[in-house]
Amino acid sequence: MSNQQIISLKQKAIDLLKELIATPSFSKEENDTAEIIGSFFQQSGIPFSRVGNNIYAKNKYYDATKKSILLNSHHDTVKPNKGYTVDPFTPIEKDGKLFGLGSNDAGGCLVSLIATFLYYYDQQDTKYNVVFAASAEEEISGVNGIELVLPYLGMIDCGIVGEPTKLEMAVAERGLMVIDCTAKGRAGHAARNEGENALYIAVDDINWIRNYKFDKVSELLGESRLTVTIIDTENKQHNVVPSQCKYVIDVRVNELYCFEEILESLQENLKSQFKPRTTRMKSTSIALNHPLIMAGKALGRGYYGSPTTSDKALMPFPTLKMGPGDSARSHTADEFIYIEEIRNGIETYISLLNHIL
Repeated sequence: MSNQQIISLKQKAIDLLKELIATPSFSKEENDTAEIIGSFFQQSGIPFSRVGNNIYAKNKYYDATKKSILLNSHHDTVKPNKGYTVDPFTPIEKDGKLFGLGSNDAGGCLVSLIATFLYYYDQQDTKYNVVFAASAEEEISGVNGIELVLPYLGMIDCGIVGEPTKLEMAVAERGLMVIDCTAKGRAGHAARNEGENALYIAVDDINWIRNYKFDKVSELLGESRLTVTIIDTENKQHNVVPSQCKYVIDVRVNELYCFEEILESLQENLKSQFKPRTTRMKSTSIALNHPLIMAGKALGRGYYGSPTTSDKALMPFPTLKMGPGDSARSHTADEFIYIEEIRNGIETYISLLNHIL
């Protein structure tokens, strides 16, 4: 592409983001933004497919005998919080910023990756196929998002997941597991010191959870952590010793532990019964000598371990999380992304892939 064509491509990406901002796309309600993305590909002369609210496409000269790299970001958003001072669905460009719900998380990444896919779409003789997927339900880790579309993409060898990282490389990501716990005792009258207090059993367990330290500390992600966030006896009478106490553990796991190891530690030390809600959101990492990371280093990009989870956790191949925007702006009132961040995002993605394609 000529410089003028790249400038035009950047503007198309910005215009697409404005259209997406103006279209509500809460998780599980992304039909309209899926239509917009599909129409954009159609107008660009690129065949695409849809499964659920996920849109995907493959480069023009896709060759099943080659390795493939996936470019992915999501088009669902959280609901706007009450602190907005502007209409979250009106794309407002002011002082170099583009305001609107989903502009930063992860619309800027999404349109930058779409532009990158268009840049490489009809290039021949590349070492990798380039596959694109705009996924749904990322914000709720839903089963009809990236997991639904992955089987349609063919064999994928590695990927870039677009999330706002200031264009630094998130090479590792904490896993997330939520565990429901139940301490069981025996009801009795508080005045007569009867029964076995389930709340006390839970408190003993919670004290162990609070003080327990995992041995393996990651250079990228630090310690794995257990945090009790909810507790409830469901008891409405002050004079009844509770027979049951429920509490919830938020588990954040570094890349040195698997969920099974965490559950084994709990099994050995807790008196309460417990059950994980899901074990899908595993911790992940990509080797620092992977071609994607080496390409990023060549561009002068730093790397770090991310405390937040993304669709990266659901991909069974090495992935780099990287994109324009700032994670600190995600889910905030009056969300925005700098226009220049999008332009830089497109340039950076293209330069990164130039090193490996």
